[in-house]
Amino acid sequence: MEIKKIIFFATPFFLLSACFKKNEKKNNDVAKAEMIAAEISFSTLSQEKGTRKALMEYIDSNGVLLRPNTFPMVGADAVDFISQANDTAYIMVWHPKGGGIAASGELGYSYGIYSVTPKNKDTIMQGTYVNIWKKQQDGKWKLVLDSGNEGIEEGE
Repeated sequence: MEIKKIIFFATPFFLLSACFKKNEKKNNDVAKAEMIAAEISFSTLSQEKGTRKALMEYIDSNGVLLRPNTFPMVGADAVDFISQANDTAYIMVWHPKGGGIAASGELGYSYGIYSVTPKNKDTIMQGTYVNIWKKQQDGKWKLVLDSGNEGIEEGE
């Protein structure tokens, strides 16, 4: 008789728990799609208006830039570095290949391939990147970390 009572009272809790987990996964799928869409918009803005403008638009006020042969640049130092960059001689675009999202739906990462095309040469330089994104209170996604690695061969 006790087992029947336990099953009677526990069943609704198990069903609710399963619904919440399913809903949580759906919410995380939506958050991941929004984050990847922000990544694509970030790249499109870079292609259309320049990397400097794109970074200034998408970096969080406490964002971190990791660049070769320099210490990490954080917050105002990162913004200062970006604002002084000259991006008139090249076009930079990138394409996300994947990513993930935290269970909270508020933090995620994306990774992929970037390409830099100098405007006065027929060369394309490629590399890999990883970005960490944070969802803002207004629902927009901002970069909290931007890093890349130079040097992959065409077609890899």
